[in-house]
This record gives sequence, C-alpha cells and structure tokens, in this order.
Amino acid sequence: MSDKAMGNELVLFHSPHTRSSSVLILLNELNVPFKLHVLNMQVEENRQPAYLAVNPLGKVPALLDDGALITDQVAIYLYLADLFSSGGLAPGLSDPLRGPYLRWMLYYSACFEPAVCDKAMGWVPNEQKVSPYGDYDTVLGILIEQLRAGPYLLGERLTAADLLWATALKYCTAFGSVEPDPVIMQYLARVTTRPCFAYATELDTRLAADHDAERLAQKASN
Repeated sequence: MSDKAMGNELVLFHSPHTRSSSVLILLNELNVPFKLHVLNMQVEENRQPAYLAVNPLGKVPALLDDGALITDQVAIYLYLADLFSSGGLAPGLSDPLRGPYLRWMLYYSACFEPAVCDKAMGWVPNEQKVSPYGDYDTVLGILIEQLRAGPYLLGERLTAADLLWATALKYCTAFGSVEPDPVIMQYLARVTTRPCFAYATELDTRLAADHDAERLAQKASN
C-alpha cells in the first residue's frame, strides 16, 4: 500500500468529546493535514439538514476525501491508517499481523461498544445466541487477556488499533463504564502519553468551552 498524494484536503466533521475525538488522535499521530468542520451538538447542529445530507444518522465522525464520504469511527480508522501507510500504523495485506489487526478493530465495534452501551443502559441480552457479543464479562475478559501480553494490543508493535482502543478505554474507565482493571490501566499509561492524545484533549477543551458559550448565548436570546 502506498501513501495518497497530498493534493486534496481531508475534511473531518467533528464535535468535541465524541467518537470523532479518536479520529483527531489518529490524524495527529499520522501527521496528516486536514480541515476541521466543527458541529455544536449542544445546539443540535448535527440534526440540521446541512449535516444530515452528509450523515443521515446525525452522528460524528464523518470524513470527506475528494468527494468520497466515510462515516463511522472504525471505517475511518481503517481508511486513514491504510491510506497513509508510511506511518506504519496498519499492517499490510501480506503482514502476518493484518488478520489480528482487523480482528481487534472489528471486535471493538461489533462486540465491545455494544456490550458497554448495553451495560450502561442496564440492558442484559436475554439470549446469548442472538446477541452480537454474548455477554459483557466475556467481552472484557477476552480483551484483558489480549492486553496482558503487551505492551500493545498486537504485541511489540503499536498500530492504529491501539489509538482506537486506548481512546475508548480512557473514556470508559473515567466514567465508570469499564472497571479500572490493572492490566487496562497499565496499557493506558503506555499509550495515552503520546502527544496525539494531549493534542486532541486540548483542542476539545477549547471547542467545548466555545460550544458552552454559544449554547448559553442562544438560551439567553430566546
């Protein structure tokens, strides 16, 4: 896989402290130039016709690349990490780590996120055989065992999967959605000290403050 020619600017549709924050982390780690299109969800800019024409679900992130639209966090991760492969964050097609890499990228979206969201809502699958993930404890236990070998998800090599998982685990442990298991916390200590995490945190803090001010001003004018 070869890197994309840098003629056309990427556009990331983003709102602070959402799933799109992980894409900020990836883009910064890849050192890729992009244009940021910020949506204030506090005043429902993501529910307006202009953005629903981009993503009818009203969700972020969304990415535009020369007219090609990519939505959903994991799809964007796979696209960017492959496109800018000289960053080394995506194992190539002939790399023995390619299969495990794809496994853990999809395990995140197909198993971990649904399990964590169901747990947060107090929903327990009535039948494991019809659940996309089975049960929460098993999903988390499989992840912890994979992380235990370390230092990264696929062993000695940092990949885009680590940026995705570390973003989610940092959020989930901070808000109590996932128990702060020592293996998880040690993993986070290794990954989240990278400069790309500080970059995204600082940017989102500024954007969130602006959005708070905008919401209050709009409320005062009504």
